[in-house]
Amino acid sequence: MSKIDQKSEHILRELTANGRISNIELADRVGLSASACLRRVQEMERSGLIKGYRAVLDRAALGSGFVAYIGVGLRDHSKASQEAFERSISRAPEVRECHNITGTIEYLLRVECADLPAYKSFHTDTLGAMPQVSSITSYVVMGSPKDERA
Repeated sequence: MSKIDQKSEHILRELTANGRISNIELADRVGLSASACLRRVQEMERSGLIKGYRAVLDRAALGSGFVAYIGVGLRDHSKASQEAFERSISRAPEVRECHNITGTIEYLLRVECADLPAYKSFHTDTLGAMPQVSSITSYVVMGSPKDERA
């Protein structure tokens, strides 16, 4: 499915807002019959346009309400250094997202911890202990007035 029309875009917007919406309600919202809507959704799933469905968790209720974005610079820009960093970071449960980016640093992390002392421990004992890391810049999230991640 290379090009999508307005109806399919509308379906995607509705599913992004509520992945548990019933097919009947979805069809009603986008102005299609239930069978036509289901066919479109199934085709988008088969083609890989829809990769899956997720639950949005209340991290604060789960005890990990402290959120920070961290810019990480590496000492060495080699492929081996990047792969070693990525292997290490993939084992850190506090890291919810890791992005290899362009600019003055190599990685942007989204980290969730219980509180500031837990973050300090992660910062010192995990990130600070990685031999590939040369710089760490933390940006603590004070609020998220818009967050569309699923």
